[in-house]
Formats: sequence, C-alpha cells, structure tokens
Amino acid sequence: MTQTGNHNDHKHIPTSKQNHRGFSLVEMVVFIVIVTTAIAGVIGALAFMSGHSADPLARKQAIAIAESLMQEIQQMPFTFCDPDDPNASTANTSSDCTTSQANLGGPSPAGESRYGATNPFDNVADYGGFTMPGGGCTGICRIGDATAIAGLNAYSASVAIAQAGGAGAFAGLPADAVLQIVVTVNGPANTVIRLTGFKVRYAPRI
Repeated sequence: MTQTGNHNDHKHIPTSKQNHRGFSLVEMVVFIVIVTTAIAGVIGALAFMSGHSADPLARKQAIAIAESLMQEIQQMPFTFCDPDDPNASTANTSSDCTTSQANLGGPSPAGESRYGATNPFDNVADYGGFTMPGGGCTGICRIGDATAIAGLNAYSASVAIAQAGGAGAFAGLPADAVLQIVVTVNGPANTVIRLTGFKVRYAPRI
C-alpha cells in the first residue's frame, strides 16, 4: 500500500496560549508610571494656564492706565515758571520767575495737587515723584477727583521726570529744555507696564 501525502503538511500550529500572551507585572507597573506622569503633566499645564488666564486683561488695564496718565502729563504746559506766575508768559530763564518749575521732584508750589480744584497741577514738572495711591487718592483716580475708581484697587502708578536735553535726539537743545517722562504701572499677576515719553519746552510763552 502506497502512502501519499507530504510530510511538510504537518506544520506546527501555535496554541491559543502562545498567541495571547498577557502583560507581565513589570510591564504593567511601567505603563502605570508613564500614564500617571503624563496625567500629572497635563494637570500642571492646565493649572498654570488657569492661574495666568487673567494676565492679558490685567496687562490691557495697566496699559490703559499708563497711556491715560502719560497723555494727561504731556498735555500740560512746560514753562520756566508756574503758569500762575505773573512772569510765566515772558520769562526767559527760571531766574525770571517768582515760582520756578525747575524742581522735578514734586509740584511747585508745593501746595498744588492733581485733585485740587483751586490749586491743581498745571505743569509737566509738577508730576515728578507722583504716585497713585497717594496724595489723597486711595487707588487709581481721575484728574480733579480723589475718588478711587472701582475695580482698580490692585493697580498702582508712579511718575519719574528727568531732564533729557543735550543728548541723543535732543543733542541740539539745552538739558533743561526737554523732560523725559516715565510712567510705571503695576498690576495683578506681576504685571508691570512702563511708558516713556518726552516734552519739549516750546516757550518761554505758554
């Protein structure tokens, strides 16, 4: 009797157990560690974004305060004398004034106030060293009104003024003919806005 067939037909067939080998304990532990670390990273990123989500609003508000104050200062006269001085429209130097505006550390005369109706700030130099809160304002206040604006208690502002003539773009002018104005506003979430502007004396006349 002749046997037919090919011995190669009897191939080894893997068992079900070999096809579906599960994860080992070590692999599971490594997997859990990786997933946990990834989740922690995502949660940390979300927490950071949530904590800083108000930054753009705080920055916009700080910029608005700084720009408003800068515009206010730059629109003030810049003369040798206080504008109330009888010689304000004719003085050619500070020595021609009864009340000179040469002092850049505060208002001249000293009794002037940004919020005063009878004796207000009336010259750029009056703003040197000005701060809010301060001077009767308990927060951020409008000119002529010492009532703090609601919702801005977390902000503060300061002004520094210095002579800027005789150098750079103003090299052809006397040192005291140009004032540099620096307005700094601090707000929530470590927000700091600093604006720099200039005022050139176009007088002696107002």
